[in-house]
Amino acid sequence: MLRNLLKSVTTRNLRCSIKNNGITSNFINQRSIAPLSTTELALKEEKVKVTFVLYDGKKLETEAKVGDTLLDVVVNNDLNIEGYGACEGTLTCSTCHVVLKKEDYDRLPEEACDEERDMLDLAYGLTDTSRLGCQITLTKDLDGLEVKVPETINDARS
Repeated sequence: MLRNLLKSVTTRNLRCSIKNNGITSNFINQRSIAPLSTTELALKEEKVKVTFVLYDGKKLETEAKVGDTLLDVVVNNDLNIEGYGACEGTLTCSTCHVVLKKEDYDRLPEEACDEERDMLDLAYGLTDTSRLGCQITLTKDLDGLEVKVPETINDARS
């Protein structure tokens, strides 16, 4: 069984190079250069446009994969939004709080769960159209989404 497991791992996505002395092995995951995504849908190559509007009016326009969360978009595109997503999407802070336009809010495929609502209660600048970016999964219907990032963050963990 172990032999089959090792065979499937090495042939699928790992490359092993053994140095001349046979002592050192170097395992390289060939997929490690791919951007991080927390959802399976992001494996598709469909892209949507997303704009983050900072409190000072500056707009950060970017492309994202369908299936990524807004947190994935910030991380994968190295957007400079200070403190955004401090808990890495574990629903233990509200640092990825965003405010959506009413029509965009109504287009979201899923409503906020109880845990998200609890974290939003602690967010700075809460509105009726507030959501946590780590909980918004992008779909093709959300192409052109524009979200506002509040002026400051409230990290519920501290």
